[in-house]
Amino acid sequence: MSDLAAVKEIARKAGYLRRKAAHAAGGDAMAQARLLEYLEPHAGQTISGYMPIRTEIDPMPVMTRMAQNGFVTVPVIEAAGMPLQFRHWAPGCEMMAGPFGAKVPATGAWLEPEVLIVPLIAFDRDGGRLGYGGGFYDRSLEVLRGRRPTIAVGFAYAEQECEGLPLEATDQPLDAIVTPRETLVFS
Repeated sequence: MSDLAAVKEIARKAGYLRRKAAHAAGGDAMAQARLLEYLEPHAGQTISGYMPIRTEIDPMPVMTRMAQNGFVTVPVIEAAGMPLQFRHWAPGCEMMAGPFGAKVPATGAWLEPEVLIVPLIAFDRDGGRLGYGGGFYDRSLEVLRGRRPTIAVGFAYAEQECEGLPLEATDQPLDAIVTPRETLVFS
């Protein structure tokens, strides 16, 4: 394991602990209200959410609301080392088990999102994001941003903030971060 990989692993463990404590304390409703406010100008665009697992903050109410005015997708992992694919999701659609315990739509069109709600383990005030280590979102954002302007919105508890986040050149920056306390916008 390289020095950077070891530092990232330590940062992930600390981030998981902070997220777990924040999740237990609640705060999803305020964060959801802030996220909806941030996304309202993007109504009608194709938006990617995610199906929350473990202690991730829950974007589902916002996804449900955004699906009233446009397409909402969720990420689907096809294979290690590959970008994510995004399948159309609507409230009540048939779901099946996907990798890592997240549910994915059983059927539906494959779409490319213009705005992505991105889960994370830790973030910094410069738009840096520490994910799970598979690089799926980084690869996906690189591909999507190579085709057209694409917005990545980190969705997290404020307690997930971390100074000195270990980042590397392949890490794609976030355009905004929404927490129960505030909305940080970087672009």
